[in-house]
Amino acid sequence: MLKRDYQGQICSIARSLELISDRWTLLIVRDLVLGLSRFDEILENLGIASNVLTDRLGRLVDEEIAERVQYNERPERFEYRLTPKGRELGIVLLALMQWGDRHISTKPPLVAARIVTRPRFSPTLEVSTRPWPLRSSGTRPSPARITARTAPGPGRSPATTTSPES
Repeated sequence: MLKRDYQGQICSIARSLELISDRWTLLIVRDLVLGLSRFDEILENLGIASNVLTDRLGRLVDEEIAERVQYNERPERFEYRLTPKGRELGIVLLALMQWGDRHISTKPPLVAARIVTRPRFSPTLEVSTRPWPLRSSGTRPSPARITARTAPGPGRSPATTTSPES
């Protein structure tokens, strides 16, 4: 997390970066968006140190981006779920993914797909003073209605889907 105070600045970007700017936090949110919810699943998927994961999950819970939900009484076990505030970050991650696919990645990109109604979804950013629409109709799909899947490419098998519901 950034440890800098932006006194005198009225900047939502700076304040947001204070909360989510480190690599692990965004990757944890990504995993939660993609349906991983248990500590051990996230730990294994990210290869992160357990103390770092504990710290980042605690911060996400404190900031009401995720919630800790008990799923077993004996032994006591918890999972993490995104709150509505946290699910909105999924849209930010889609935009970051699209930017990275366009300008950074040399591998076949993930394809974001709307669940149920359309096979593919791609956020488009428009410069304006209002929040950008994420599809041509100008409306945003609910973050719960978006999934990511690998696209077929050189040396890749047919597309596989990773969904919060799987």
